[in-house]
Amino acid sequence: MLQQDPLRLENQLCFPLYLCSKEIIRKYTPILEKLNLTYTQYIVMMYFWEKEKSNVKEISKTLLLDSSTLTPLLKKLEKKGYITRVRSSIDERNLEIEITKEGKNLKNKALSIPEQIGKCIDITEDEAKALYSLLYKILINVEKENK
Repeated sequence: MLQQDPLRLENQLCFPLYLCSKEIIRKYTPILEKLNLTYTQYIVMMYFWEKEKSNVKEISKTLLLDSSTLTPLLKKLEKKGYITRVRSSIDERNLEIEITKEGKNLKNKALSIPEQIGKCIDITEDEAKALYSLLYKILINVEKENK
């Protein structure tokens, strides 16, 4: 049973969320190093494996990354040859970003990552679906508060 003190760590939902996030990302690190990617670069690449072409505003909105984080990340992915960044011919303030053939090929090397991480998390498919649903419910509620 939870103690009455609202500032006890055991009473904080944010604390186990933080620890899980930190530890899971730590598990990703050696796997992603083989692909020469950081975790944040990996989620951006997953975005492009789905979308193939986008702009900074859409990426930022989907991944909840601000442009000060996203811009250097995209520059690094471009240097690695995984994406291209081109100024829009319609509006020069906008960058059009597109996955390259090399970026598409990287997907094949990454296919086993979810299974590898799933093994270390070791929860059932139903538990994973329930957790996913709850986490997105929290994100939606937090986003409502930010608007």
